[in-house]
Order: sequence, then structure tokens, then C-alpha cells
Amino acid sequence: MLPSKVVRHKAGRLVPVLLAGLILAACSGQGPQQTSNVNIQGPATGRSDYYLQQVQQSSDDSKTDWQLLAIRALLKEGKYPQAANQLNQLPQQLSEVQQQELLLLRAQMQIGQQDYTGAQQLLGQLKIGGLSQDQQVRYYALQIAAAQNRPSLSLLRAYIAQEPLLKGADHQSNIDATWQALTQMTQDQINSLVINADENTLQGWLDLLNTWRANSQDPQMLKAAIQDWQTRYPQNPGAKTLPTQLSQVQNFTKASTNTIALLLPLNGQAQVFANAIQKGFTDARNGVLNAPAPAPQAAPAPTTADASAQPTADANSVVSPAVADNTPPQTEQSQPAAQPAAAQGNSNAQVKVYDTSSQPIAQVMQQAQQDGATLVVGPLLKNDVETVANSNTPLNVLALNEPEQIQNHPNICYFALSPEDEARDAAHHIYEQGKRQPLLLVPRSSYGDRISKAFAQEWQTLGGSTVLQQRFGGVGELKQGINSGAGIALSGTPLNVEPAQSQSVAIAGLTIPAPQTSAPAPTADASSGSVDAVYIVASQDELQLIKPMIAMRTSSRNNTALYASSRSAQAGAGPDFRLEMDGLQFSDIPLLSGSNPGLMQQAAKSFNNDYSLVRLYAMGIDAWTLANNFNQMRQVPGFAIDGNTGKLNADTDCVINRKLAWNQYRQGQIVPVQ
Repeated sequence: MLPSKVVRHKAGRLVPVLLAGLILAACSGQGPQQTSNVNIQGPATGRSDYYLQQVQQSSDDSKTDWQLLAIRALLKEGKYPQAANQLNQLPQQLSEVQQQELLLLRAQMQIGQQDYTGAQQLLGQLKIGGLSQDQQVRYYALQIAAAQNRPSLSLLRAYIAQEPLLKGADHQSNIDATWQALTQMTQDQINSLVINADENTLQGWLDLLNTWRANSQDPQMLKAAIQDWQTRYPQNPGAKTLPTQLSQVQNFTKASTNTIALLLPLNGQAQVFANAIQKGFTDARNGVLNAPAPAPQAAPAPTTADASAQPTADANSVVSPAVADNTPPQTEQSQPAAQPAAAQGNSNAQVKVYDTSSQPIAQVMQQAQQDGATLVVGPLLKNDVETVANSNTPLNVLALNEPEQIQNHPNICYFALSPEDEARDAAHHIYEQGKRQPLLLVPRSSYGDRISKAFAQEWQTLGGSTVLQQRFGGVGELKQGINSGAGIALSGTPLNVEPAQSQSVAIAGLTIPAPQTSAPAPTADASSGSVDAVYIVASQDELQLIKPMIAMRTSSRNNTALYASSRSAQAGAGPDFRLEMDGLQFSDIPLLSGSNPGLMQQAAKSFNNDYSLVRLYAMGIDAWTLANNFNQMRQVPGFAIDGNTGKLNADTDCVINRKLAWNQYRQGQIVPVQ
């Protein structure tokens, strides 16, 4: 046994050690009280008023974290001024975790204010390894939003990196968005991609894209090709969870066309238009479209029919009054890029025509169903289409117009010839030609309003900036302007329209409200280099005055490109007019752009050179083709038809989009735009 004095000595030596341990334990026990217990790296589900109340009630230790949560909630609620105010009140000294969160919030603020470049710069400063899973989801969502839905390699990588972090509906949305980004890329963009050797997931997605493009016109081959791809890439997230559009292919069945009901107004104001559509539909069914092309000869352009003798369509018509009275030009030198496919389908189909002007559309639809119709083509008038869309009919319907508000029904597609459709196509064409500052010259009317809105909304979806517009009156007003030497300056006022898409963007739980409305931009003009393209919607007589009036106010060195709608293209435009229009590009349907000269001559003769009716005749032809490919258009993504009214494809709501042919006046001739 040790001496007592030795024990006492050792115990005395241990006291300072125990005291030190107790002091350290006490200090460590105070740590959580001195450091905020608010988790700024996790989800924030509260409203901004709650977080702001916590800011007021908290000590300095947690106040900053509550402020960061409040800013996050304010941004989610679209309260940008209040969020900016809170950002300005944050202290200078922040922890590294707080600095990372602040960068995320500032990037989200920049996106809400449409400063996408600034947002990308802020995101580039983040240290991804130090982010929580919730923050990583937000980080990639912000990268995706900053890309403005423009397909690119960086956008694809962001989707792929985000995918493993998501579950449930957010995961499916990621898969669908990845696929959408891929399908929006051109073949040139795909060919120019340079990916790393270890990017197996991206390589699998690219192979799926190639598989789809090679087989999209044959649903059965596409179904087998997708299954083969899933076998080759079993670990790809798209193989485990197919994009929604491709999963529909697995259940594809061809729609029955044994009995087709054609619904048209056979009496009244719209009868003349219905007759043209019916003739095109019937000729396509009977296979009488392939008239031999006339022998090449230097024949003069046909004379213009008296369009004023034709009835004017009302607001319910398939075309607007401004479109219905046009007759496009005979294209003398056009060599079409692609020949529309000959109309094919079930030539044994029984087609029964129903008059929608004689009884309510609901009764017509009921009668067609009782008669055993398996597919309805029509109705033509907009109010009738809206009634059918709201009726929950079990029949497959190819409507020949669009309602004001598109409703997505699995058994309804919408096919229309509308001026808005042409305006949207013009936006794409002008944007693809590298123009970024367009000016619209449109009539001072409700028709001009419709054109402007459709163009500007589509321009926004393409990533374009504010569109300028200038309105004009009729021929009399234009003549006064040219006689006074006023001319037309390439200037205009900003056209502010609501985006065509949702007012807010939600990406994997991150909500980014619509950008804040800013003050109108100042008037821009060509002399300052702002305007680089002018889209003119005018009759031929108006255009013949507008183009020289533009020349009066711009120098000969000005390279602003001029574009026009088919409204100004009429038959009978002689060589003098074609020379005056030199350089101007204009759009029209392929049939009236020389894609099938024999059929065009045959149709022009049938309708006395009234090419407004020829357009509707072409619509009838394409309606037959679309009816015989109804389920392909409805269910197979990427399915397209080279039609007589344009290159046709369907969006997710099964609205049939048309890509038109573009021609140009050059040295007295009309040639296709390359």
C-alpha cells in the first residue's frame, strides 16, 4: 500500500487536469448557445413574414441566419424590392456557410431581374463540395434557369448532375427536361459537342437522341429501338425512368380511320372556305393530287383574282379577314428544298360530311358518334372548337382551328392556318438568321395587335430582347406620307407583352417568379444600330409604298434586313414590283412556293387564281394526312410531316405547328431563301 502522502500528492496533481476538463466541457457546452441553431443549408418552407419576425426577435448570433431565410422566402414570393433591402442589411462579416448561401441568393435575385450573365458569374464562385444536398439542388436549378432554356452542353451537364439528388415528381421533371433540351438541339450542335471520356450518362443520352431521330417516323421501329437502347444503357437514368414522351411510344396503337366525320359549315359566310377545305380533303383521299408539272416556260405571272368578290371571314373563321383576301405570287424560279410527301392514308375510309351551320355542334358530334365515326376532322369555327374541347368527347378529334385557351386532351389535336402561326414562324426565321433587334411594322388594328403579340411572345421564348413596333394606317395614309416626303423611320416603341409561358418557373422545388416589370425601354432606331430587322405585315399595295418610304429615311449603306408576311404576296405581281422589292424576304406555304408546280397550277385553276382559297385547299390536303397519322402526331415525339401548308409537327398540347417556306425577291425573280 502506498504511503498516504503519495496518494495525496497524486490526487493534488490531478485536480488541475480535472478542472481544466470541466472548464473545456463547459465551454463546449456553451458552443451551441453562441452559434445559431437555424439551418440555412436545409429546406425553407416558411413564409417571409415568419422569418422576418424571427429576425426582429433574435439575438445577433442567429439574426443573420434568419435574414438569409427571409431573403430566400421573399425571392420565392417574388418580393424582389424587400429581398434587396434585406440583402443590403446583412453584416459584412459572414461565416463561410453564410457566404455560400448568400451567393446562391444573389444569383437567384439576378435571375429574377433577368441578369443571367451576372447570375452565372456568382454561381461560378460557389464551392460545390461545401454545399448541402438541398443547396446543390438549388445550385443546379439556378444554373438551369440562367441558361434560359437554351440547349447547350453546360445545360445538359447541369440536368445530369442534378438528377441523382431528386425524387418523385421532381425526378421525372428532370428526366423530361433533359430530354427536351436534347431534342431542341440541332444536328450541328450535337455534332460539335466535345464530351469527356468518363461522361457515360451524357453519352447514353446522346445515343438515345440518335436512336429517336433515326426511327421517329415509324412508331413500331422506335418502340423496338428504345428497348434495345435500354438494354445497352441499363444504368442510365433515362433507361430506368423513360422521358414521358418516350414512355407514350411504348403504348402506341394506330388510330382507326375506318369512318371519318368531316365537320364543316356548308352554309353561310364561311361556306366558301369550307368548300375549299373539303375539296382538298376529298382530292387527297381519292389520290388526285399528283398532277404532272407543266413544261418549263417563260410564262408571265398569272393575273390577280378579285379578292373583294369573296366573302370575308369573321372572327370565328380559320383565317382572319386580313389573311383571307390575299393571293400570293407565282414563284418563277423556286427550287423547293423538300417535296411535300404525297397524301397517304386509308383510301377505303368512309368519309361523311356534317354541316355545322345547320344545328348546334354538340348535336353534330353526337350524331357522328352514333353513325360510328372513329375520327372527327373539324369543326372549323373557333367557338365550335371550344365547345368540342369542353365536351369530353370520347372521339379522336383533329380540330381545324384553335380555341383562345388551349386545353390538353389526349384525344384532341388542333390544326389551323392563323396569322399568329405565321408571325411565330417569322420570329424563328429572323432569329435563326442572327438578327436580334427586330422592328414590327403592322396595321393599326386588332389584326395588328394579334400579330404583334404572337411575334413578341415567341421572340421572348427564343431568348430575344424587347421587340419594337410601329403602326400604320391604310393606303391613303401611306400615300400622304410619301407625298409629303416623311418616309418611315426604322424606330418604334417597346412592345411589352406577358410571356406565353407560365408566370413563374419552378425547377426541382426552386420557384423563380416572373421577372419584375421594368420601365419601358427608350425608343430605338436604325441610325443608332439598334434595329437590324423589320417584319412588315401589309397588303401588296401597302408594301409597295412602305418599302420606298423606308428607303427615304435610311442610307444606302444601311443593312437592315426586310421581311414580310404572305399578306403582301399576291398573284400577278409583275417584274416591276419584283424589282422594287429586291432583297425582301417573305413567307408562304410550300404549295405556293413552288414545292409542287403541277398541283399548284391545278389548284389555281380550280379557284380562279384566288390563292387565299388555294391555301385552304392545301389545308384540306394536310388535314387528310394528319388524320391518317393522328396517334403519331399525338403520341410520338418528333414525328413530322412535310405538308403542303408547311413542315408540320405537334407540340405537347398537340397543337400542329407549321414551318413555312421563305422566299426572296432577287433581281426581278423569286428564289428560295437558303
